[in-house]
Amino acid sequence: MSQQTIAIVGLGKVGTVFLEGLLNHGHDGITVSAVAESSESPGTALAKSKGIPLLSIDALIAKGESIDILFDLTGAPAVRKELREKMMAANNRHTIIATETIAQLVWSLLASGESLPTVHKQTGY
Repeated sequence: MSQQTIAIVGLGKVGTVFLEGLLNHGHDGITVSAVAESSESPGTALAKSKGIPLLSIDALIAKGESIDILFDLTGAPAVRKELREKMMAANNRHTIIATETIAQLVWSLLASGESLPTVHKQTGY
């Protein structure tokens, strides 16, 4: 099975639940390699307790193509724009930025009957 290396930007309500779900799922093909969050939250505490590095967006971008999927769960269009621009500047054509819509899809496959919190308006790609 192919290994997918994941990073999460935004560990508020949505990001924390998503991180918990990924860690509790125990799927062999998924590794959460880093997270980015600007404030302390239950998600940052969880990441730290599991040995997952808490990085700045710049440090996350510097990881380059070692990240397969970067979940932007901030709900902030400005953050999504910053991620796209910095990945383009770094010439990273490998890492995919997954939006909350994609996180909802993944979540529906991981958690039977449960939904991710809906706290952000739809921001699209």
